[in-house]
Amino acid sequence: MGKLERKTRIRNIRTNFQKVILGTLLAVGGLSVALVAPKVLQALVKLNPNFIKNKFSKYNINRSFQRLKKAGLIVFKNTSKGNFAVLTSDGEVRLRQLELTDYKLKKPRRWDGKWRLLVFDIKESRRALREQIRWTLKRIGFAYLQDSVWVYPYDCEDLITLLKVDFQIGKDLLYIIAESIENDVELRVNFDLL
Repeated sequence: MGKLERKTRIRNIRTNFQKVILGTLLAVGGLSVALVAPKVLQALVKLNPNFIKNKFSKYNINRSFQRLKKAGLIVFKNTSKGNFAVLTSDGEVRLRQLELTDYKLKKPRRWDGKWRLLVFDIKESRRALREQIRWTLKRIGFAYLQDSVWVYPYDCEDLITLLKVDFQIGKDLLYIIAESIENDVELRVNFDLL
């Protein structure tokens, strides 16, 4: 396995661990930090079926907890029952962003003949955010029309509202419903609408 493949694999594992831990903390409200106990791993597996348990799980979870704490996504609280990890408001925002990448839009049986256009104008100083939005739109299934213009054939207004809130780009992202787009044959082929 090459260096680039290894880095990508590690990044994906870290993201998955973050998503599992943050999602579990949101569902449960807090987790005991005594991660050496096998019951915590069992709880993570039961609460999150996508969690893969292997011989490195305890180590990876402990490292993920430390990274999440350092990033300010979780805090540790001492109680009489022990040390617990609790999700912060920044952690909730990060979890929503991670869930957006797996978001699937439901397609209606029939297309209404209207195109939904997303136009965004994000400054160069916020380039990372702009790239994250592009990546999210591509992953969800939007088609690239031209610079900062994306198109989708079905109603997606709820998703756009989520994007605006989670990425804090309310006025920088416009949602347009268009009756037609010139030379839309490629788009119709792309979305299997012919």
